[in-house]
Amino acid sequence: MTDVRIVAVIPAHMASVRFPGKILFPFFDHPMIEHVRRRALLVDGLDDVYVATCDEDIASVVRGYGGKVIMTGDYHRNGTTRVAEAVADIDCSHVLLLQGDEPLLLPRFVSEMVNAIRSNPTGDSWNGTAPLDNVDESDKHSFVKCAIGQAQQIMYCFRRSPSFADFENQQSFIQKIMGIIAYRKEFLMALVELPQTPVESHDFIEQMRIIEHGYNLQAVPLPHALPSVNEPQEADVIVDYLNGDEEQSALLKTIFSDG
Repeated sequence: MTDVRIVAVIPAHMASVRFPGKILFPFFDHPMIEHVRRRALLVDGLDDVYVATCDEDIASVVRGYGGKVIMTGDYHRNGTTRVAEAVADIDCSHVLLLQGDEPLLLPRFVSEMVNAIRSNPTGDSWNGTAPLDNVDESDKHSFVKCAIGQAQQIMYCFRRSPSFADFENQQSFIQKIMGIIAYRKEFLMALVELPQTPVESHDFIEQMRIIEHGYNLQAVPLPHALPSVNEPQEADVIVDYLNGDEEQSALLKTIFSDG
């Protein structure tokens, strides 16, 4: 049986186009990335949690909280290649990539990813998915959707909907792609060496490199999506969630119980 050792890695850099330095934006006196890191630490089944960054400003903050940091090059164009560099010398069988701009990350969602890996450790990759809330989301280009097959495999990803089915029917096979993705480490190291593919490069959908090269990307259905932070004005939405949602408020108290 495969010896499963799963590490979570949060790729981070300061040079966000729409919100420079957002990864250190404070929510309730603590930087966004620390909210994500501490939530990951609550997940049973993860063997370690790291932040991967090329920026000393981020590294210094994370180390100040007692977190583990892996320094990477400053040439990465996406989180996948940064994470691949970070785990090259890490003893693990699987890598779970978490987004540093999702401070509402729920540990129970990450647990679902861990369970999916452990139930099929020889798989290539896994991605969290969530239901569409309304018909407008099916054609909204700012986030990625996917079509899911009968075996829960992700068949293709898109920004503008290619489906002409009624929305109620689309909801049975189309879901949102969430920012929680996992790889068998051996597959990840091979994936980043593969050439870019047409849909990946033209539609800016990283997951399509996996699919276009003929590998398996498994959906891990989650109950619902949560807001992330892409632009400064979206920070207010996060604050409202942290104040108004019972589960989020309880998590906030738990992860920062030490002040």
